[in-house]
Amino acid sequence: MFRLLRRPRWLALTALVAVAMVAFVQLGLWQLRRLEERRERNAAVVTGERQAAVPAGDVLAADRPVAPGEEWHRVSARGRYDTAHQLLLRNRPLEGRNGFHVLVPLVTATGPAVLVDRGWVPAGASATDLPDVPPPPAGEVTVVGRVRLAEPPKGGPPPPPGQLVRIDVPTVARGLGYPLAGGYVELAVERPQPTTAPTLLPAPEVSDGPHLAYAVQWFLFAVVALVGWALLLRREARDERELGQPRAAAVRRVVDQGV
Repeated sequence: MFRLLRRPRWLALTALVAVAMVAFVQLGLWQLRRLEERRERNAAVVTGERQAAVPAGDVLAADRPVAPGEEWHRVSARGRYDTAHQLLLRNRPLEGRNGFHVLVPLVTATGPAVLVDRGWVPAGASATDLPDVPPPPAGEVTVVGRVRLAEPPKGGPPPPPGQLVRIDVPTVARGLGYPLAGGYVELAVERPQPTTAPTLLPAPEVSDGPHLAYAVQWFLFAVVALVGWALLLRREARDERELGQPRAAAVRRVVDQGV
């Protein structure tokens, strides 16, 4: 059987199967790493939701981005909304409906201002229509929410004035006349509570997602590739033996007749 592996066709097929198996195993391991990252994020989300809010200045600072381990911390801040610099974050669906997030800087008496994601509003009737955005409370406001990492910038044509395609906090900060914290806060509670307000964003789902199933699938693909290669090798070896037996018998008859 193994003499077949020295033939060029089987050398090429074996190399191809080996490469495929390595790729499948690496993809499976990648999904397991994704699963571990998701479980770590889920643990951070659950911990943040259960903990009491700490002052935003304990986590957020103007001179640095939010560390990954600080995301999902629950913080509180008190100040006044700077409605003159309100921004709309485009193309953010919620429950299957397209819409915008409403971003407003909260200027605090102590520490840097905090960019607050006040929630979601549905898109207008057409792509050019601006949504109806409920105004934030006037005067002093206390907000409680989840710390989120700034989103990296994205290329492409610039959005219309007053709109964003990414929550790129450094870019937002350049348009303000005061320091802005390096992350942003996803609103959970707002006091005083306005009569009408954007829809609060739900906390992320804390399930494992499909990563374990995908990992098992990739590992199964590797097993199938190995088993398929072995079956092909066994079948070809068997076929050669079966073809070789009549030839050997014919040779023996010729020898016997000659004797």
